[in-house]
Amino acid sequence: MLVRCLYASRAIAPIPTPMIDAILVQSRRNNLKSGITGMLCVSDDIFIQVLEGGRDEVCELFNAIVRDDRHTQVRILVFQEISERRFGSWTMGQVNVAKVNPALLLKYSDKATLNPFNCSGLATMALLEELVATAAITTRSV
Repeated sequence: MLVRCLYASRAIAPIPTPMIDAILVQSRRNNLKSGITGMLCVSDDIFIQVLEGGRDEVCELFNAIVRDDRHTQVRILVFQEISERRFGSWTMGQVNVAKVNPALLLKYSDKATLNPFNCSGLATMALLEELVATAAITTRSV
């Protein structure tokens, strides 16, 4: 059974780009083995990630993410059973929100900033899907 988990969190401290790159490399390597696909958005201190895969694999990965002391306020925005993957082409894609058109952010939020804590999980998922559709993904690895 496939599931999708969308969550958001806040970084404890500023995360330098090399550390984000290292997280992505590790995610791609580990997720490929586990059959997990998804995408990560990073903006200032906010992380938004969608994970897709088998229920056990996604739940185990999410539990490990919650225990990661580099972030806090980990909040599930959407958890659902799915019939197909929306992010099946990515073992982990990355979106650079600083390069996203502010009008796109305003489409799903009250301000032109990325803040999943102030909007619905469905709006955040719709934003991610539009980022995929508009090729705002900075890396794609399968």
